[in-house]
Amino acid sequence: MDKNYLFNQRIRLRHLHTFVAVAQQGTLGRAAETLSLSQPALSKTLNELEELTGVRLFERGRLGAQLTTIGEQFLTHAIKVLDALNHAGQSFANPVSDRPVVIRLGALTTAAMGMLPQILDRFHQQQPQATVQVATLHNNVLLAGLKAGEFDIGIGRMADADMMAGLSYELLFLESLRLVVRPEHPLLNDNVTLSRALQWPVVISPEGTAPRRIAQAMMDEQGCQLPASCVETSSTSLARQLALRYDYVWFVPSGAVKEDLSHSSLVALPVASHGPGEPVGIITRSGNPLSLSAEILLATIRKCHS
Repeated sequence: MDKNYLFNQRIRLRHLHTFVAVAQQGTLGRAAETLSLSQPALSKTLNELEELTGVRLFERGRLGAQLTTIGEQFLTHAIKVLDALNHAGQSFANPVSDRPVVIRLGALTTAAMGMLPQILDRFHQQQPQATVQVATLHNNVLLAGLKAGEFDIGIGRMADADMMAGLSYELLFLESLRLVVRPEHPLLNDNVTLSRALQWPVVISPEGTAPRRIAQAMMDEQGCQLPASCVETSSTSLARQLALRYDYVWFVPSGAVKEDLSHSSLVALPVASHGPGEPVGIITRSGNPLSLSAEILLATIRKCHS
């Protein structure tokens, strides 16, 4: 077997620390005190190192331990190894550099409202030094921003092949459309159907959005139309307030009201959504390396929706 392989496999950090301490202190006694070792233990470690290298590194005498010519050459390499390990340890212990860690995240408005709070809280428990810049926007704007390098990570919907060119997509879940109202809504006293729900004021996403297309497909299937008293908005915060405080029926992607439904702040009507749901996933630029913090954020997103 190759001698260099044996050397690389068997030499240990304790050998290097001992060697450097003796070289710096000049005597085994002072080096032993520096390392909080007994002199016999230090001498044994030094002997092991010389056996592993197959050369004499020190000349020992009444004046102490003097480096041999080969020992001086070895010292240069030993210090480089220990310095590299020290710098690596400092980077893990204190990852804050001169430049703050910033991750640019683009997300659908409904995703930001439903899933991001938990994700960001868990992420900052692991990466308290990182800043996450969150932009909430429509899917086509999100995809364009990712392609232009405005975002590192996106949470959005799958689009057609042209819009997804140059992007990588990883499915998280299928998002259905729900019709929700406040728990005291008078509609809950009736036998709920889509046609009866549409007798009340409605808040719905604008035309051209995926939630609006699903809602329109639902209405077309059952021969229904939107009422005149309708609010079209992409603002989930406005839509949520209308549903929480008044008698509006809100057509909303399920992810945006997950917390409200679990705490019974809002109630889902027993009206079936159209189709299996819209795919929502992680979107990144193909072949674009991410920072360690961004990779940790990706792992957190996956874990929250596994």
